[in-house]
Amino acid sequence: MKIVLLEPLGNSEEKLKTLVQPFLADGHSFIALDQNSSEVTLLENMQDADVIVVGNMPLRGEMIAQCQKLRFISIAFTGFDHVDIEQCRRQGIAVSNASGYATTAVAEATIGLMISTMRHFRETEERCRSGGSKGGLVGPLLAGKTVGVIGTGAIGSAVIKLLNAFGCRVLGYSPSPKSPEEVRRIGYEKVSLEQLLAESDIITLHCPLNDSTRGLIGAKEIAQMKDGAYLFNLARGPVVDSQALADALNSGKLAGAGVDVYEVEPPLPLDHPLLHAKNVVTLPHIGWYSRESLERRAEIAFANICEWMAGKQQNRVV
Repeated sequence: MKIVLLEPLGNSEEKLKTLVQPFLADGHSFIALDQNSSEVTLLENMQDADVIVVGNMPLRGEMIAQCQKLRFISIAFTGFDHVDIEQCRRQGIAVSNASGYATTAVAEATIGLMISTMRHFRETEERCRSGGSKGGLVGPLLAGKTVGVIGTGAIGSAVIKLLNAFGCRVLGYSPSPKSPEEVRRIGYEKVSLEQLLAESDIITLHCPLNDSTRGLIGAKEIAQMKDGAYLFNLARGPVVDSQALADALNSGKLAGAGVDVYEVEPPLPLDHPLLHAKNVVTLPHIGWYSRESLERRAEIAFANICEWMAGKQQNRVV
């Protein structure tokens, strides 16, 4: 089989060779394309590929439709909304993701972003570098706050564990059902979205992007939040209406926000509303980005291929 890696996964050449060697030993071929490959080059290599490995590069339906030999896509990412899954279903292409590779990284980043936003780390660091002081930039503690977690899957659950260590009251809402035993094990109070919005001092998003979560937090939902609350999004960009969030920050409805994901992958257009909003920390999608995560996602992506070839598909999306 021909295996094509469409974009670098951030690993060393030695690490990639180690992952690929078992496939070469079994007679399969492997091609790794670089970050700057043109769409023509991508299609030339995709069209006769049996297996594709992709990170967060968009794979549109019209591109997939030209790949008549394609049988399996291994997504080296947790989210898969950048791949046309319906087109894959139409063509009978199996798809797996790298579920779990960045759970700890995103959970740690969430807590870091909460504290740095609420305690004004960015602004005070800028003042310190310019010879200023902390004057007036005082913020609240995380400890003891009521924190609403939207999405209580693997990442949301890891965040809840850390929040409990800070002595927070944790409210949880998940579009997918959780048993009372699961809720107790994870450590949160299961509530409706409306109650979570109304009672939380801080809200953090960790749900997937799908038809039920797209636009989940808009102007209506923000209006139901506490005055002076904080909102953090390390899930997927379109879960939150960016313009509505910017308006709430600029009006003072919300005290602050931390955002790592957007409608498009950074770099963002310079007129993006959150780049000009008050009291928001904007990050270029780095919540998952750790040395350990880069290694783990590549390991999972190639393990997915191995398991699929053996007829035991894991981390199944399709």
